[in-house]
Amino acid sequence: MQSVDERTARELRGLARVLVRSGYADHATITAALTEAVQEDAPSMDAAALVPLLIGEAVMDLSAESAEWPAETDPDRLDAVLSELEKRGLVVVRYTSDHHAARQALEAASDPKGLVFFTDTDVWHAVDFSMLELKLWHPDTANVAPGEPLLEDVLALLDEHDLPATFDEGRIEVTLDWKRRLTL
Repeated sequence: MQSVDERTARELRGLARVLVRSGYADHATITAALTEAVQEDAPSMDAAALVPLLIGEAVMDLSAESAEWPAETDPDRLDAVLSELEKRGLVVVRYTSDHHAARQALEAASDPKGLVFFTDTDVWHAVDFSMLELKLWHPDTANVAPGEPLLEDVLALLDEHDLPATFDEGRIEVTLDWKRRLTL
């Protein structure tokens, strides 16, 4: 990393960090994203040599930190909420690239009660800022509105699982400490 400026090195390490800590991206996806970032931001660097180092550093940091985590973390409780929503007939899309992919999953479902989803960048934000944005739609893709039973049910379920959440400007903001166990 000595051949790149400090800012680029920090950004590449930061990308590796959020990709690994997301807990959703597999090794191939992380490698592809980091390779693309190195090729764009540090073209003088050998991506094939640098990417494994970036991933290794992020994995080591997370492994060391996770040894101190409680048995059940906020993402574990979020997973329980999402599983319960699926049981209730909602389509749940985790770590999607965008709302178009989420909508496709909703449209492919038979008799959905609604859709809850979050994107990869929502997770990256949660890793760094302890807030995850959940989007909640009706079966016709309309956003929920304050006071609607679907929204109230989701907020109550989050509260039951000790995940503080508020509805703001068309999204549910869930306060959580993103401590997702390593799956690489």
